[in-house]
Amino acid sequence: MTILLFAGFIGLGYRLVDLQVFQHEQLRSIAEERRQLSLVREPRRGQIYDIKSNLLATSTFVKTVCADPVLVGNQQALVARALAPLLEVDQEELFRRLFPRVRRTDSGELVTNRYVVLKRKVPTETWQKIYETMTNLPSGRDEKAFTRAEKAFWRNLRQRAIFTDPVDDQLRVYPHRVLLAHVLGYVSMQERAVGGKSYVETYGLDGIELALNNELAGVPGWRVTAKDPRRREIVGLRQQDVEPHDGLDVVLSIDIVVQHIVRSALVEAIAKHTPASASCVVVRPQTGEVLAMCVLPDFDPNDPGSAPVEARRNRLICDVFEPGSTFKIIVVSAALDEGVVSLTDTFHCENGRFAYAGKILRDHEPYGVLTVEQIITKSSNIGAAKVGLKLGAPALHRYITEFGFGTRTGIPLPGEVSGIVHPLKDWTKLSITRIPMGHEIAVTPLQMVMAMCAIANGGWLMRPMLVDRLQDAAGHTVAKYQPQPIRRVITEATARQMVQALKTVTTPDGTGAKAALENYTVAGKTGTAQKTAPGVRGYVPGKYFSSFIGFFPADRPEVCIGVFLDEPKNGYYGGQVAAPVFKQIATRIAQYLNIQPDVPQQTAASDAEAQPAGARTARAAARVSEPKD
Repeated sequence: MTILLFAGFIGLGYRLVDLQVFQHEQLRSIAEERRQLSLVREPRRGQIYDIKSNLLATSTFVKTVCADPVLVGNQQALVARALAPLLEVDQEELFRRLFPRVRRTDSGELVTNRYVVLKRKVPTETWQKIYETMTNLPSGRDEKAFTRAEKAFWRNLRQRAIFTDPVDDQLRVYPHRVLLAHVLGYVSMQERAVGGKSYVETYGLDGIELALNNELAGVPGWRVTAKDPRRREIVGLRQQDVEPHDGLDVVLSIDIVVQHIVRSALVEAIAKHTPASASCVVVRPQTGEVLAMCVLPDFDPNDPGSAPVEARRNRLICDVFEPGSTFKIIVVSAALDEGVVSLTDTFHCENGRFAYAGKILRDHEPYGVLTVEQIITKSSNIGAAKVGLKLGAPALHRYITEFGFGTRTGIPLPGEVSGIVHPLKDWTKLSITRIPMGHEIAVTPLQMVMAMCAIANGGWLMRPMLVDRLQDAAGHTVAKYQPQPIRRVITEATARQMVQALKTVTTPDGTGAKAALENYTVAGKTGTAQKTAPGVRGYVPGKYFSSFIGFFPADRPEVCIGVFLDEPKNGYYGGQVAAPVFKQIATRIAQYLNIQPDVPQQTAASDAEAQPAGARTARAAARVSEPKD
C-alpha cells in the first residue's frame, strides 16, 4: 500500500507539473478563449431624408435569436413547434438545428455546440413574444411530480435555452415602400471582419444605398469583455469598449410630395395605355436638382427579392432608346447657334416624301414650305433632316456630344449608361438625315431631359443633382452640395430662340397641344420613336416609345418634366399619350410649389370671351385634330 500510495503521489505530481509548466501557455489560451467575449458593435446606418426632412429610409434595432442545444435536451420537437410560427422559419429546419453537435477543436478536444443562430433581424416585439412563449412552454406532465433534476432541466429550457446576442443588429426600413424604390435602392447583409472578429454588416446593393454606402455605413466599434458559460457578459470584467461612429444621414433633393404627384399620374397612365413601362423625372433647370424620379413597374425595397429583376431596373438611367422627335431640339439649336439658319428661314418639306441617298423619308403629314420654327411646331422629319444637311455632319456631331449624349450625366446612382453615339467616321450617307429626327442614336431619358434643361437654362448644361447634403445625427451639416454647371452648349440668344419655337409646340397648331396649361406658358417637345428588337431587321411594327419633355413658365422656367411611355396602347403618339400626363403632373406641381403664373387667368378668360363663337369652335376643332408627332 505504501508503494502504491507513493507511486500515486508521484503520478499526481507529474500531472500537476505537466499542466502547470509544460502545457501552461496552451491551457491558458484555451481558458482565455472560453472566458473572453469579443463583440463587434455595428454603427447606426445613416438615415435618408427628402428635401423637406421627411424620413425615407431608417434603421431599427433588432435581435439575433440563438439557442443552446444542450439545454434544449430532447425537446427539439416541442421548441420547434412553438417557435417556427414566430420566427417565420420552416419547422423541420428549426427542428434539425436544435440538436447538439460534437466537434473536435484544433487541439483535439471534443466540444459541444452551445450557440446556434436561429434567425437574425428579429424585431424586438417578436423577441418579446418568443420570450413569453418559452417562459410558458408546457411540459405536458404534472410538474409537481418532477424530480429535482427534471425541475432544473425545465427551468433551464424555459429561461436559458433560447436567448439573444448581447449586441443588437439593425433592420433597414423604408416607410414609403414603393414610392422611391429606384432612387433609394435596397440593402443586404454580408459578413465582415473587424479586429479578427466577424459580424454581419448592412450593405447597400442599389440606388443611393449603394452609391453612398460608405457615408451611410459609419465605422464599427468593438467590446472585449468576460463571459459566463451562456455567453452573457460579465460587465465588471469589461476590458475594452470602443464606441462605433454612426453613419451620416443623407438629405436628397427629392420632394416626396412631387414624387407622389408623379407616381399617381403614371399609375393612371398605365391603367389607360397599358405600356410596358412608364417613367418620369422632374428637374429644376437652373440648378439640376431632381425633385422626382419615378419608374413603373417598381418594387418594395423592404422586400426586393419578391419583385422580378426587370422591376428593379431604373429605366431612366439604365435603358436607352431612339429619342425620336424630341431630338430635333438638338439639330435646330445647333443650326441656330452656328448661324446657318434663323427661325424665319424656310424649307420645302416635299409634301411628305423626301428622297435622299436612295431612301424615302416621310412626314406624318404632307407639309409644304415650313419655317424653322414651324418645323419644331409641326415636328417635321423632312424639315429637321434639311436643317441637318445645311448644318453639316461635323457640326451636328460636335453639338450632340456637347449636349452630353454619349457620356453619363453623373447622377449619383449606380447603373447609369452612356447611350450610343456613333463616331463621325461611322456615319453613313443617310445619317445626316436620320439623326436629326432621332434615329441612329440611343439616349437615356435622363440625358434627354438634361438637354432640354440646358435650353431652359440659357444654354448651360447642368449635372443632375440628387443629393443636397450630408448631416450627422444631430442635424449638423457635414457636406453641402452645390449645383454643378458642366459647360455652355449654346448661347443665351440661341436658347431664347429655341424657347420661342418650343412654346409653339403646345399651341393648338402644335403636336403637344394637350400639354398646354391654363395659367402658364409651356415650352416642350413631343417624341414618338419606333422600336427595334434583337434579331429583327428594321423596326418592330406597332411598338413605339412615346415621350413629352417640357418646362414652364417658359420664359422663367421653374421645373422641367419628362414623361416616357414604352409601348403604349390606345394611342402611341407622344402628343396623344405623354403630353396629357405632363399636363396632369405640371398642374398639380404648380399648385404645390406655388409657381407664379405667367398667363393671368383673368386675361386668358377675357381673351376667350372676346373670340367669336366660330373662332372658338374652330379652335376646339383644332385641339381635337392637332398634328400628330
